[in-house]
Amino acid sequence: MSQGSDTMDQLQREAAKLRKINAALMSRVERSMDQQLNAFSLFETAIALDHKVRDRTHQLREALHSVERANEGLYRAKQQAEAASSLKSSVLISVTHDLLQPLNAARLTLSALTEMMESQEAGVLIDQVDRSLVTLEDLLRSLLEIAKLDAGALRPDVRPIALAPLFDQLRNEFEPAVWRQGLSLRIRPCSLAVSSDAMMLRRILQNLLANAIRYTRSGGVIMGCRTRGNRICIQVSDTGPGIAQAQQEAIFREFLRGEASATDQAGFGLGLSIVRRFATVLGHEVRLSSRVGRGSTFTLELASADLTEVSDEVHEVKLAERHCGGLEGAKILLIENDPDGAEAMAALLEGWGCDVATTRSAADALLRLNELGGAPDAIIADLHLDHRESGLSAITDVREHLKLDTPAMIITADYSEKAAKEASLLGLEVLKKPIKPAEMRALLSFLLS
Repeated sequence: MSQGSDTMDQLQREAAKLRKINAALMSRVERSMDQQLNAFSLFETAIALDHKVRDRTHQLREALHSVERANEGLYRAKQQAEAASSLKSSVLISVTHDLLQPLNAARLTLSALTEMMESQEAGVLIDQVDRSLVTLEDLLRSLLEIAKLDAGALRPDVRPIALAPLFDQLRNEFEPAVWRQGLSLRIRPCSLAVSSDAMMLRRILQNLLANAIRYTRSGGVIMGCRTRGNRICIQVSDTGPGIAQAQQEAIFREFLRGEASATDQAGFGLGLSIVRRFATVLGHEVRLSSRVGRGSTFTLELASADLTEVSDEVHEVKLAERHCGGLEGAKILLIENDPDGAEAMAALLEGWGCDVATTRSAADALLRLNELGGAPDAIIADLHLDHRESGLSAITDVREHLKLDTPAMIITADYSEKAAKEASLLGLEVLKKPIKPAEMRALLSFLLS
């Protein structure tokens, strides 16, 4: 019995041990199954993600192709717009240049007529025509400046500029117009220097003063400068009607203008547009402060400069202050391809007592010199002659033929920097069309003296 009991206990222990082994095996099998299921699930997830990635990649490629096609369309449109803008600017520059030619002839003819007419009534009519021509000239110059800015042909030459000489020139220029309107003009002395382009800065201040005078009915205009840290502010203030807040930005757009005074005509709405454009190119800031019925103040803020660094060549030499001799009997060789301009110029010069030989080209000039059998006292040549001939080369040919450094000047409607530099290299004075007779007479007298 005892032996049977021992056997039973041993069997029970064996059974318990087998159950433990079986439980361990079952647990291992279950864990293995779970791992296989997880691996399969991950495999399925990876496949699904791969499909999604492929779909997203396809969609992204389609989007990129669409963007590329849109960019190509935009680029073509941009090229077309730039070509159209360039063509517009080129045409405008060319047309303006061509319009300045007959305008120059009209101004010269009018000047010659003025010296012939003696009656007061004729003088009044001539003054009216002259004012109309000046107005037309101002419009053409403004259009030319805008076209050059748009075409990128007008690049600033920034250097130190003394304000005192510039302020004096502007005072002399605008005082007659102010007196005619019964206004006052105060330009306060300024001993400072600024960093800017001489031509552009002068044009900015000219336009600001002209605008202030045009729209002021009573009172006057004041211009002055003050320092603000390392900056200088030039202010032009008037006692005009003022500008409403809603219109203060719009006045800087082309062809938007106000109501002029009774003694002046409204402008073309280009002056302040050129002010903003020039100031932007130069990096200057233009601000406007105005109250309706109280007047306006335009402020031009620009970098200061050391007065000792101002170059003498920046100072404009006033031709009227040069020594002017008589012109009677002076022999002038005129090289001008425009018949009307040549006729008007000859009439003006002959009215001053000059003996004029009119020619159209260098070859024509050399032939005429052989006929005359003598050297001219001075040469006046247009810059652009027929068949792409240059007045510069024509002057050079005449000088070489004569073996003399004959005094000469260039007249042109070309306002480009290139034209001015080419003439400067030969040491020639340049007069821009439409020519001002008083300026030309002073320069010619200076050359002959």
